[in-house]
Formats: sequence, structure tokens, C-alpha cells
Amino acid sequence: MMRHRTRLKLALALLAAPLLPFASGAARAQTCAPVAQVQPGQLVTPGKLQLAINPTLPPQQFVDSRGELQGINIELGQEIAKRLCLELQFIRMDFPSMIPALQAGRFDGIHTAMFWTEERSRVAFMVPYALQAISVGVPANSGLQVNSPDDLSGKAVVIEVNTYQERWLRSISEDLAKRGRPPVTIRGFTTATEAMTALRAGQGDAAALLDYMAVDMTKRGMIRTVLHRLGGAPSAMAFRQRPVAEAVAAALESMRKDGSYGALFERYGLTPQPADQPFAIRGPGPG
Repeated sequence: MMRHRTRLKLALALLAAPLLPFASGAARAQTCAPVAQVQPGQLVTPGKLQLAINPTLPPQQFVDSRGELQGINIELGQEIAKRLCLELQFIRMDFPSMIPALQAGRFDGIHTAMFWTEERSRVAFMVPYALQAISVGVPANSGLQVNSPDDLSGKAVVIEVNTYQERWLRSISEDLAKRGRPPVTIRGFTTATEAMTALRAGQGDAAALLDYMAVDMTKRGMIRTVLHRLGGAPSAMAFRQRPVAEAVAAALESMRKDGSYGALFERYGLTPQPADQPFAIRGPGPG
């Protein structure tokens, strides 16, 4: 009789054991309360937020020596997914193919420091989340004092051609000329790397860079940043489904309210979305 009871207890224990992981997972699911609900059918893969990224722009997004994704956009995406109770999956790809792939339904969104434009806002639901602002840097050993853009009058400034920073610098130069002051001598190069090489070689007095580039180069001792957070054009995430974009905007708002959004941008030295601008879809979205 005793042996029969022992066998019965063992059988019951073995039957109960496989249920433990499931119960634990269910308990975890119950403890996650999303700031906004995303329905399974609104995602390419239910339960997963899949975002395309081109990790070639430190410190916004890059691959470290171990092959792992790092940067502010990585951390921001992770926190958004956490607040929506979704598993995050980044899909690495080159930028030119991202929008066609999004339209084809290969993933849920694009999160790669993409500029907001009117044209793009008609093919995807875009949520601006930061500003791509301008910094001005001088060689680390330079004694040049630059306290405002006016101090660039008559100076040679290197830039990457066909960029937001070139357009900004040309507007500064034109304004100086209208006021009777010497314009800026603008020296353009194909890439930011070439522009920085020219600066170090003495071919310019200063460089106009996007904020995140200036932060990275200042940390490496390549330049001394003298002006920052000038101008500003919105960076945005893009999504194929309106409800997903709205949920991401709600997650960003919750981060702003508890201070984690501002702390993240402060840690990386990048320009956040202005406090008076709510996180929301900007533009009409796909017709």
C-alpha cells in the first residue's frame, strides 16, 4: 500500500512539472500592462515589434566589436517595445530598400534616424521623436572662439555636401552677406570622414556637423565642439499600420512623463523632441 502511494505521488509530480514554465510565463504576461494596446493582427508577427535599422551611425546606432547593436536608437526601441509588452526584433538592412520593404509588409516599422519629409509622410505613418540639429566643431588644438553662428563670418567651414548641415550653413552665410558681413567660405566634401580629414589637415577653420557626429568626434578628441543644437530637422520612425504608430507615440509620451526619455538623450548628448511638441503621427500617412 505504501509503495502504491509513493508511485502515485511521483506520477502526479511528473505530470505537474511541465506546467510550471507555462504558469510562470502566464504570470509574467499578466504583470505586463502596455501603455497602449497593439492587436496581434496589426503586426507582421504577433507579439513582436520588428523594426528595420541601418546600424552605421554612431552613437545613434552601430555594431560594437562583439557584433551587437548599440546606440540611442537601440535603447529607445527596446524601451518602447518593453512598454508595449512586445518582443523587439531589429532587422539590419541598407536604407534605400527600407521603405519598399515596409510597404511590402516585411516588418512593422523603420527606426534608423530617418528625416521626416512630406513625401515620406504619405507612404508611411511617421512619428517624429528627435531633432537632427547642427553642431560646429573646431580642431581640438584650435584657439578660435565661436560663440554664435555670426562668428563664422569670413571663416572656412568644411561640410559633407548635399546635406541638411550644408543647407543650414548656406542660409547662415547668405544672412551674413545681407547684413554686409563677410560670408562663410564653404568647403564641401563627399563624406563627413573626408571633411574631418580636411579639417585636421588645416583646410578649414571649423566643421558643421550633425549633433551626434560632433558628440562622437569630441569624445574621441578629434574636435572641440563650440556650438551645438542649432537649426533642427525632425527624425522620425515610420510604420505600416496606424495603430502601431499611435501605440509607439503613446510609449514615447510615457517615457517623457517619467523622465527616462530626457535622461536617455542627455546621456548621449543628442537633441530631443521639443517639450511643447507631443509625440504623434505627423502627416497624412498612406492613402
